[in-house]
Amino acid sequence: MGARGEHLVRADRGFATGAGLLGRLAAPAFRKLIDQLDRRLVAGGIHATLPDGSSREIGFRAPGPAAIVNLQSWMGLVRLGTSGSVGWYKAWSLGEWSSPDPVVLFELFTANAVALGSAARSKGPFRWLNALRHRLRDNAPAQARENIAAHYDLGNDFYAAWLDETMTYSSAWFERETQDLAAAQRHKVAQLLDRLELKPGDRLLEIGCGWGSLAIEAARRGANVIGLTLSTEQKAWSEREAAAAGLSDRITIRLQDYRDVREQFDAVASVEMVEAVGQRWWGAYLDCIAANLAPGGRAALQFISIRPELFDRYSTSADFIQTYIFPGGMLLNEPLFASLAEQRGLSWRDRSESLRLHYAETLKQWRHRYDAVVAAGDLPGFSGEFHQLWRYYLMYCEGGFRGGSIDVAQVTLQRR
Repeated sequence: MGARGEHLVRADRGFATGAGLLGRLAAPAFRKLIDQLDRRLVAGGIHATLPDGSSREIGFRAPGPAAIVNLQSWMGLVRLGTSGSVGWYKAWSLGEWSSPDPVVLFELFTANAVALGSAARSKGPFRWLNALRHRLRDNAPAQARENIAAHYDLGNDFYAAWLDETMTYSSAWFERETQDLAAAQRHKVAQLLDRLELKPGDRLLEIGCGWGSLAIEAARRGANVIGLTLSTEQKAWSEREAAAAGLSDRITIRLQDYRDVREQFDAVASVEMVEAVGQRWWGAYLDCIAANLAPGGRAALQFISIRPELFDRYSTSADFIQTYIFPGGMLLNEPLFASLAEQRGLSWRDRSESLRLHYAETLKQWRHRYDAVVAAGDLPGFSGEFHQLWRYYLMYCEGGFRGGSIDVAQVTLQRR
């Protein structure tokens, strides 16, 4: 039996990562990519050490993130220039580049994402191949459970080792800088539930219930909760926690696809689930809310979005997250998604402040906790390559939120 999580480490099989004889022969020509980056970085820059030992200052036209990158091989630029973030991770995993703090580099790239354009994105046949491979992992009903299992069924012991005691795997909402993570997660849940104005006895549908923290808080407010998940691990954990809280009579966890629900509910909640469904299924997701929500009822969502001006190129390729971490996923184009909601009689109301820096802090704390348990040997069964992948994932996302090309927020949908 292989190490746990190896399916994610090897998830790039069939994807283009910029390798091969042609890439090695063309490597010196990719020095020109440095000049492109230098011209297009409008804020911040890179202190780079190149494979020949020389140094280069890239960008620095205006204040912004200042990253340090040691490029050990020109192949790192080949992978970046042909396969974008997929190739850039592959290069990092192979030691073709390094940085004392990759988060700053990811922040720099995302802060300059519009100006960079296609300079650091996959191109030509590399882009087409990766887009096709991503499309083959679309979240159609027959594929969705496999995609969810790939990420969430790594084991409850795995997530419990580095998430906080609430087992909440989404952005926290910090009331103050010194607030601990568990309290910030409870605050986030409370903010979302407040949007629903639940009354004792109300029926609440939670689409993507995770490990049950929101369902338990809603049940404590007197709601009767139906939680949906496609993860057998999450279902088992949630049911155990509901029983321990004495709330089994108010909480039912179903191993069920949201597209199969045909009932009436007073309210719907969903936290960072919609990013997993994929653009093709946005309409079906909103149809589920509209069809199952009683007239006048409210839905509360927490969602992750990408800047609309970046969406077209993002949605027609496959990035690091879609390749290695969340097969079938797609960040929201918020204006487009809100329009789809309105078309279904769901008003888009009371969007919260941006929580992107709250998510950056959440990810930073997760990474520190993860590093500690790995160092202590408390995550047996996983390879060093897997730990490398997971740590990169947490840094990549943190930098994305700090740079501002991706955002997270809460919103209320009310059925007209």
